[in-house]
Amino acid sequence: MAARAWLSQVTSAAQRGRQFFEGTPATDWADITLLCHRLLRERGEASGLVVAGDILGHLAEASPSETEQFLTVLATDFGPDQDATAAAASRWLSSRTPQTFAALTKLVEAPRQELFRRLNMIAGGTSALVELRADLLRILPIRGDLASVDADLYHLFASWFNRGFLRLEEITWQTSADILERLTSYEAVHEMRGWRDLRGRLSADRRIFAFFHPALPREPLIFVEVALTNGLPTSVEPLLSIDRDLLDPARADTAIFFSISNAQVGLRGISFGSFLIKQVMSQLMRELPQIKTYATISPMRHFAASLCATEDPDGFTPDRLQRLLGDDVGPVRHCFETGQPAPDRVDAAMSVLALAYLTKVKSQGSAVDPVAHFHLSNGARIERINLRSDMGKHAAASCGVMVNYLYDVARLEPNHENYVERGQIAVRPTLAPTLRKIDEAW
Repeated sequence: MAARAWLSQVTSAAQRGRQFFEGTPATDWADITLLCHRLLRERGEASGLVVAGDILGHLAEASPSETEQFLTVLATDFGPDQDATAAAASRWLSSRTPQTFAALTKLVEAPRQELFRRLNMIAGGTSALVELRADLLRILPIRGDLASVDADLYHLFASWFNRGFLRLEEITWQTSADILERLTSYEAVHEMRGWRDLRGRLSADRRIFAFFHPALPREPLIFVEVALTNGLPTSVEPLLSIDRDLLDPARADTAIFFSISNAQVGLRGISFGSFLIKQVMSQLMRELPQIKTYATISPMRHFAASLCATEDPDGFTPDRLQRLLGDDVGPVRHCFETGQPAPDRVDAAMSVLALAYLTKVKSQGSAVDPVAHFHLSNGARIERINLRSDMGKHAAASCGVMVNYLYDVARLEPNHENYVERGQIAVRPTLAPTLRKIDEAW
């Protein structure tokens, strides 16, 4: 694990208040639990910083099992008082006054939320809590009893990382080296293999923009990589090539969002992407007014898995595959089951399957593909299916398919409303006949 970047901030802030603190530093997890209770009782600002610093300092040195132990204590010892909450609910049901409602809401909130707020008051506290949630998310699949702790952290982060607090910055080769180094490790879509790759993505016809928060000034929260091109690309490889011919930005007519990466695991579920893309579009419109097309070249890395899940009644059942593909069902099935590239003669069939996957395979009314859901909920439309365009290490998972989503400024809001309210997916008008055939087969 990398050094805890926030630890020096926590230690420095705590040391300044040490003269006001009565007690000895924590030595074990029983002491930490007592310190958490003390922090909730503490009224002095300086002594409160010492207590918070001791808690976070101990947590910084904790092993994974000790961190899990601390999270368990948060779940069991710092949740709402069930009996008191039930009694307050009964009083409110008997007499629905503002006073009884206020008393009920106060008891419903878990004490750990106030504990998190007080830990957040110390310099470096926000970073520590984001890292704590990252640790929690890693074990949550096998520790469902910790879901209430995650819900409380999520609730607080949704407020603390509100769009109004975020700052958009363009990343350039002149950006601090520590931030540039973080970008190479945080890239989650198209791997950066060192500084040469990064240099290529910061060249004249490329842009990277990131959101930062005042409490984490040197930690990008999310960043988007943009390629300036002429026309829509059919593959991502030319965009990533470090040996490509550079395009004069003044001659570009298209901006392609080819990678969006959430940089902080602990902020998973906190939505930044929609705001980021739209703000970047606004900035590029001012800088390069000749650019008229804003779009993506996006992966479909759950496509093959969805095609193989033929027992899913909401997905590609054998009957649906047969109706969609007819005589091509055999060779196409062989491709997605073996991970081999599809032959040219089934291109039309693969395009139909890809469009069916994006528009028909849903979960609770939304596209099951996470990338599709992200862009469609932002108001983009499906513009074009690109075969044999994702041919790297993810080719088998995507069947080699990528998709262009188009961000038409005039249609973003209507498309967004139609998608989130009615589940209607916007597609390019020329795809409508294919979509009707898919509807009939489905």
